[in-house]
Amino acid sequence: MIPIENKPLAPFTTFGIGGPARWFFEATCEDEIVEAIAWAQERGIPLFVLGGGSNLLVSDAGFEGLVLRVGLRGIAVSQPAENPEIPNHRTYQVAAGEDWDPFVERTVLDGCAGIECLAGIPGTVGGTPVQNVGAYGQEAASAIERVRAYDLTERAFVEFSAAECGFAYRRSRFNSVDKGRYIVTRVDYRLTPDGAPTLRYADMQRAFPEGVQPTLAEVAATVRRVRQTKGMLMVEGDPDCRSAGSFFKNPVVTEDQFKRITSGSPKEPPRFPAGAGPENAGRVKVPAAWLIEQSDFAKGYRLGAAGVSSRHTLALTNRGGATAAEVLTLARQIADAVELRFGIRLEMEPVMVGF
Repeated sequence: MIPIENKPLAPFTTFGIGGPARWFFEATCEDEIVEAIAWAQERGIPLFVLGGGSNLLVSDAGFEGLVLRVGLRGIAVSQPAENPEIPNHRTYQVAAGEDWDPFVERTVLDGCAGIECLAGIPGTVGGTPVQNVGAYGQEAASAIERVRAYDLTERAFVEFSAAECGFAYRRSRFNSVDKGRYIVTRVDYRLTPDGAPTLRYADMQRAFPEGVQPTLAEVAATVRRVRQTKGMLMVEGDPDCRSAGSFFKNPVVTEDQFKRITSGSPKEPPRFPAGAGPENAGRVKVPAAWLIEQSDFAKGYRLGAAGVSSRHTLALTNRGGATAAEVLTLARQIADAVELRFGIRLEMEPVMVGF
């Protein structure tokens, strides 16, 4: 293994921000991942695993260690023999370095339902179980069958069923209790051939009124159009796209907290189900974008070269030459204002590297 020294990291992120990696290596197979880890451990060097760079903010100083980019590629498809006792499904075994949106497009063209509402999300497949990515009424967790990963503690490859991944809203064992322990190398998605698209989200229901039965391709295309109107679709030359997507998580609150939010505003905020699981009993999800707007941060607000997207207050953007310090200063100003107004501290969603 021969790593590259002082490799700029900004080009590997959708933010386009960040200093260099002291060492950089891209692994194209599992053996190279093991080799790179051993190289770093033998030298006592910090390790950061880079995927698609879409949910990431790198410090201006960069990362004083080894950045290991997961570049594993390949998709294997299997469909079990018909069994009346088992629902019809098709499994896609997808290497972690595959780009997410082209994979979604492939499943849609194959007529397999389950992730069509996750179209247009940047990044790689390996990041989807880590953050449990979700949008427009779907989450990765609902379609994931198995995750293969390298265990840095036990120095061995392991596989987890979906139930063992500890999925919750924007969470999994990989970014919470076991943060930093595993490197995802493959994700198995279990999808439904000839299945109906998901139309739970309000934007989808407006686009396809009751009685209309859209195809998977029509739903995926609509999701991409809606994402573009919000600056959440990667389009070359669009400054609103130089972001990490949603910078803050939508807070999950108790009914009492929701009542306090309502009492502090002349307009009642939207509310959505908090999701399944006992930890969400009696709780609701409130849009962080609404809280931000009610705290006097409008679309297009700027702080130096960092700003709030001109199309969606949930995204912070690099308007050209922004530093990581500027982005974090703006994020803290927003979080402080929301907490002062509503008593809720917004949680930042991107992974912070080199701080």
